[in-house]
Amino acid sequence: MDLAHVAQNITPEALPPGLYVTATPIGNAADLTLRALKTLISCDTILCEDTRVTSKLLAIYGISKPLRPYHDRNGKMARPGILKDLAAGKALVLVSDAGLPLISDPGFPLLRAAQEAGFKVEVLPGANAALTALALSGMPPDRFWFGGFLPTKSAARKTALEPLVGLDASLIFYESPKRLGPVLQDLAEVLGVRRIAVCRELTKRFEEIVSGTGQELAEHYAAVPPPKGEVVLVIGPPESPVCLDDAQIQARLAENMADMSLKQAVAEVSVIAGRPKREVYELALALKRDGT
Repeated sequence: MDLAHVAQNITPEALPPGLYVTATPIGNAADLTLRALKTLISCDTILCEDTRVTSKLLAIYGISKPLRPYHDRNGKMARPGILKDLAAGKALVLVSDAGLPLISDPGFPLLRAAQEAGFKVEVLPGANAALTALALSGMPPDRFWFGGFLPTKSAARKTALEPLVGLDASLIFYESPKRLGPVLQDLAEVLGVRRIAVCRELTKRFEEIVSGTGQELAEHYAAVPPPKGEVVLVIGPPESPVCLDDAQIQARLAENMADMSLKQAVAEVSVIAGRPKREVYELALALKRDGT
């Protein structure tokens, strides 16, 4: 498909002054909407995370527009100048490197500042990695919780995951492929036996969905080189808890601890039993003290 030819057939129009929060493709350049394309052609300036990334997209469509960096490092300093341009009647487009701005990028403070100053703000929907991954994952899509990026250190990750153990929803996280093995191991330890889909390179030529339990995937990715490309993790909701008394819980723990660590056994049984992890941990310690 000649995408530049598509753009040539769109007539620019005068845009009302304001901030246009515009979704861009997450991989396949043809996923840019016609509305987004017309807005990019018609705006005064494009605010972008990385001018190199946005330049490549614009080149595919044969678009030439002034680009201004707007990202985590310069956001606080850049916002006053952007608001000044809005006050001067400019039509500014805000894009991220991929997908819908404001989702795990620095766009939110700018959008709020523009709204509080009384400027027009429009959101042009389009591609989104989190929802695309959820749809492809095979996990229940009716209730989901999006957590952005998990902390980079294991202890902080586990602390962040603890409140989600009993949440009856699919969980979605963005992740670096370099941390995939350790992150999956932490997911397995904290959330117990849950189905997980590793969604990689979405909408691109080498799109890949790998599914399994957290432990299975942790072992797989620990044994292979880190994959390339962007990764979205989708974790299925917990199985319906069963009512187990203390003796039944200890029996499950004894069975699990025969071939897994204490932490792994506690994480899995706490999910199955629907009991707080600290209670199951105390029962596991009692079991070890008794030597059973």
